[in-house]
Amino acid sequence: MYNCSILHLIECPVGTYKDVEGSDEHLCTPCSLDLLPNRANFIYVRGGVSQPACPYKCISDKYRMPSCYTPLEELIYTFGGIWPFALLLSCILVLLSLLLNTLRIKVVGSSSYHRENSIDHHSHHHFPYLLSLSEVRGARADETQSHVHRMYFMGPNTFREPWHLPYSPPNAIIEIVYEDAFNRFIDEINSVAAYDWWEGSVHIILSVIAYPCAWSWKQWRRRYKIHRLQEYVKSEYDHSCLRSCRSRALYKGMKVGATPDLMVAYIDFFLGGDEKRLDMVSIIQKRFPMCIVFGGDGSYMSPYNLHSDTLLTNLLGQHVPATVWTRLVAGLNAHLRTVRHGSIRSALIPVINWINSHANPQLDFHGVRIELGWFQATASGYYQLGLLVAVGDYCFHNMHPPDLLDRNINESPRQKVACPRKSLTQQPWACTSHALPLKRITGGINGGLINNTTVKFLDFKRDFAFPLYILLHNSRPVGRQDSLQLLITIMILSDLAVTLLLLIQFYWISLGAFLAVLLILPLSLLSPFPAGLNALFSKEPRRVSLARIYALWNATSLSNIAVAFICGIVHYGFSAFQPPDKPSALNIRRDDDIWWLLPTILLLFKSIEARFVNWHIANLEIEDFSLFCPDPDAFWAHEPSS
Repeated sequence: MYNCSILHLIECPVGTYKDVEGSDEHLCTPCSLDLLPNRANFIYVRGGVSQPACPYKCISDKYRMPSCYTPLEELIYTFGGIWPFALLLSCILVLLSLLLNTLRIKVVGSSSYHRENSIDHHSHHHFPYLLSLSEVRGARADETQSHVHRMYFMGPNTFREPWHLPYSPPNAIIEIVYEDAFNRFIDEINSVAAYDWWEGSVHIILSVIAYPCAWSWKQWRRRYKIHRLQEYVKSEYDHSCLRSCRSRALYKGMKVGATPDLMVAYIDFFLGGDEKRLDMVSIIQKRFPMCIVFGGDGSYMSPYNLHSDTLLTNLLGQHVPATVWTRLVAGLNAHLRTVRHGSIRSALIPVINWINSHANPQLDFHGVRIELGWFQATASGYYQLGLLVAVGDYCFHNMHPPDLLDRNINESPRQKVACPRKSLTQQPWACTSHALPLKRITGGINGGLINNTTVKFLDFKRDFAFPLYILLHNSRPVGRQDSLQLLITIMILSDLAVTLLLLIQFYWISLGAFLAVLLILPLSLLSPFPAGLNALFSKEPRRVSLARIYALWNATSLSNIAVAFICGIVHYGFSAFQPPDKPSALNIRRDDDIWWLLPTILLLFKSIEARFVNWHIANLEIEDFSLFCPDPDAFWAHEPSS
């Protein structure tokens, strides 16, 4: 009797139940696995289990009963699963995008193309208070007549290599300045153009924390620096290097200007009016051949461009109609903006072909010719691109090999280092006749002409951010601006939604992973949303610059996605090498193997955003699609009327 009661009280093993009386082990039925979540195990209950729904417990307290879901999965399955949740979220995002787009149109207005959206308009309105007096409408006409030479600063205007002027005056101004006093002026203005050590230190810190903020800081200091140079030349310097008594007395002989992107600065030299008439004629005749240095450095934030201010337009207007020159500048800028310094050898070939097929045939009617060239190379290897403009009977083909020999013999070692590539001077005469150093031609500016043969010898440097050029590059316009901005709005909201879901996922993984994804780099993951809205809701003239800053934030946030992949690999990769303790562990791993889905979706969204923003910026900067017309006659048929 005692033994029978003991047998009757024998409990079924964990994972089985018994709903009938008896002590036979065969009466224990396995619990249904369909009712057991993948991340749960059956648990022991005193007295055994008598129901098919056996009690269970999640394998970790991080999962939530009763389905043992993560917080993100609970959110998704509350709305019926992955596909219903994705469909519902998509509908909400599209609806919000339509509302935001309607609000944007009411606040900013429609983005239909107007003349003020052209690249010329942006080039004149980025920094309106930086314009010199020669650029102000209604400036005196005698400034054009008395202009002698435009002397460009060397260097990229960075904290490591600030602007600086070379010693010894160019031949064009050697008759209107005292050389010793001019060299002292160079010392003084170079010291004004130099940056303080703390400015570069702040830039380095911001580059590590948030690169878009570092770029804004650099532009702010550049803006301050050009303003400081203008004030120094206009008010503080006594103009003692000028021979003209009138220029020294009135402080009217020199003026500082800069391109709107603050990459190129220059000093314009003017006659004082008290020179001898014969001297004035001989000095003015030395204006040409004239070097015009491009603004920009071939980067995404500062593409190459030809900034033709009023003074320069008036100078060329003495030989070329203003409508022809304006059309030429617009067409050249449309092609220059797609030239990247990292691929300058291949990117310049279309520009060279365009100059030969579109520009020079039209300019030949007016006795003018332009050639692409590099100028003012520094010891660090940085050089500037630009145009060499010749008028009258001067021809670039008149240069002979002896000119090159004389240049090489008289060239100092430091000047040899400054050449973009020494092999330029080691090619056969047939090739180098178009790549001769231009110091003899331009009267003091070192450089060389660039054609289809010599372009392959241009040197270039690639920085650590070169892979980002796949996302950040200036492209041609595509039109449909209103539709494009609606798509950008949808992508901005989608980016934010997926980012929040990603943070929820990694917060569940661990607090350390959450902080790493959020703070490496800090501010980068969440900043694209406000930066994107700021760019879309901004008005002229800051729309292009704000759109580029938004693109920078979007590209910088890729570092956070990379950290997310690293954290996911570390967390789930090591657990994959551990042997499963129980058969259900295989199902658990299968569920967790899709951790990479959200980072991949976010990476895809940001890539699409980058492409849309590139098109958006191109649409803002270039409104005239005829600038890309391959037929020269059709291109010049759209020449604006005077």
